[in-house]
Parts: sequence; C-alpha cells; structure tokens
Amino acid sequence: MARLYDEYKNSIAPALMNKFGYKTVMQIPKLDKVVINVGCGEAKDNSKVIDAIMNDLAIITGQKAVPCKAKKSVANFKLREGMPIGVKVTLRGARMYEFIDRLFNAALPRVRDFRGINPNSFDGRGNYAMGVKEQLIFPEIEYDKIDKVRGMDIMFVTTAKTDEEARELLTLMGAPFAR
Repeated sequence: MARLYDEYKNSIAPALMNKFGYKTVMQIPKLDKVVINVGCGEAKDNSKVIDAIMNDLAIITGQKAVPCKAKKSVANFKLREGMPIGVKVTLRGARMYEFIDRLFNAALPRVRDFRGINPNSFDGRGNYAMGVKEQLIFPEIEYDKIDKVRGMDIMFVTTAKTDEEARELLTLMGAPFAR
C-alpha cells in the first residue's frame, strides 16, 4: 500500500477529527478518486494523437487510459457525435495515493517559476481541480519520445462537505498551496 495512505490513517485523519470536531470516524473527509483528463481538439483530424496521449497517461499513472467521445455534433468545430476528442484516467486506491505523492513531491516542483497551486480552485462541494500545462513535468516522460507538449486537467474528488475541509485534507497530504 502507498506511504501516503498509511500517513492518512495514522496522522492526517486524527488531525482532521480534532480540528473539525467530528463525532465519528466516518465523518472524516477522505480522497475518493483522482481524475486526469486530456482534451485534444486535433484528434478529429489525426487518430494517432489519441494513441500517443493514451500512452503518455498510461506511463504517468500506471493505468490504461480511456478515450472520450463527443456527445454532440458541432458544425462550427467540424465535430461529429462519437468522434474521439479526449482521454481520461480515473485513479482510486493505492494507485491514486502513489500518483498524488509523485505529483506533489516530484512533478510540481519541476514546474518553472513554481510558487504553489491555486488555493481558490475548489468547487464549493469539497472537490479541487487544477491544470498542468505540460506532461514533461513528470519524470517518467522522456522529452525525445513525445510528439507534442500537452496539458492536462487533474481533479481531486473528496468526501468533504466544504471547501475548508477539503483544503485542510489536501494540505495535510502535502499539496503545495500558494500563500
């Protein structure tokens, strides 16, 4: 099991219970899943782009990615229903904790001029979303083997009821929020 999960059980959960005064351990917020999404507009012209993105995400997350298809046809974008336009991965359990550990401790510090992640990107229900401008910040990705620099959206879904609880949970897990 991941080191971060053991840390959650032994120190993070009790700290949250003391700070927010929960009556039962079931009220303590925890991380439910992490969803990584890469949207790709040029995939409608070149189908090999989706394969390249799926390969990159599989290397980064250690899990097979799933292509996302367009739900509606949009004539202005020359897009038909059912065309692949993105790729996503949903991480849970040990892989999720391992990915978060690598993201916070290895990948984000490699971002140029990094001062922390935006502390205001919560959705009001305890979920946090952030964007990464390039996949090269992950040490697993080799610069010579990518065809194009692409960004990705990373969504942290928690069981927290408020943004304050979720912010405290992610801070205790090591999220480098900007001051």
